[in-house]
Amino acid sequence: MTVVIAALLPVFILIVLGVVLKRTLMQLDTQWHGLERLTYFVLFPMLLIQTLVKADLSRVPVAGVGGALLLSVLAMSLLCLALRPALARLDIDGPAFSSIFQGATRWQTYVALSVSANMFGDVGLALASVAMVAIIPMVNVFSVAVLAQYAAPEKRSVRAIVMTVASNPLIWACAIGLFINIVHLPLPKIWHDVADALSRSSLAIGLLVTGAGLHLEGLLRPSVSATIGVLFKLVLMPVLALVLAAWFGLSGDSLAIVAICAAVPTSPSAYVLARQMGGDAPLLAQIITLQTILAAVTMPITIALVANAR
Repeated sequence: MTVVIAALLPVFILIVLGVVLKRTLMQLDTQWHGLERLTYFVLFPMLLIQTLVKADLSRVPVAGVGGALLLSVLAMSLLCLALRPALARLDIDGPAFSSIFQGATRWQTYVALSVSANMFGDVGLALASVAMVAIIPMVNVFSVAVLAQYAAPEKRSVRAIVMTVASNPLIWACAIGLFINIVHLPLPKIWHDVADALSRSSLAIGLLVTGAGLHLEGLLRPSVSATIGVLFKLVLMPVLALVLAAWFGLSGDSLAIVAICAAVPTSPSAYVLARQMGGDAPLLAQIITLQTILAAVTMPITIALVANAR
């Protein structure tokens, strides 16, 4: 438990620092918007590319880790859709449902990669990157499709949905990194020097931006919708992922990485997508904030339980 907390503590300190900076030194939204765009379009994609380029995928259970997390996201997505009629009877409308869906299925990649690297070094970073390759494309497709169906004021065409997903820089980064790794494309030293420098800054800045984006108002009286989103992501998702990981025969570091990736809170980018496509953005902000705060408690418990069982 001590090792787990030691790995998580720097992550949550950076998130808290982001909260403090947003209310003191950097109060303008434009300052954080610029950092968010820099991280999303440059720093984080470079981290993904460079991690996958350097990863020895022959030494990690790609199918097991990726398969367990991919199927857990698929199972959670199908569960949310199956519960749509029941949620509607609780007066949860389409936009609110889309926010619950995103809150239950998406994951905070900055936290997952940071904790994985803190606990398991380069191997952990490689395993978590494999998980991202499996999850990011599918989660983005599902989120855009659900928002288009249940929340968008105007229904989007299939072409528009495909273009939205295809323009995601994280999907392209995963594809480029995997391609270079698989074909063993030689890269010059200057590439690695620049890529490593950009990669090192991506997680710290990403965590600061995450903290700056938290909405602390109204947290003492969360809505029913927000409570459902929190329980689905922080409790049910780890259970689904670990059951599937056991079915794939994972153990050791691989099982711990699955636990880390499944137990993280929802990505702040979900809030941006909700604003763009007519989702219930205030509800999603509440879900993300509650999950991030409570994950400081639930993540150590989940990871420690898995570590003790290894």
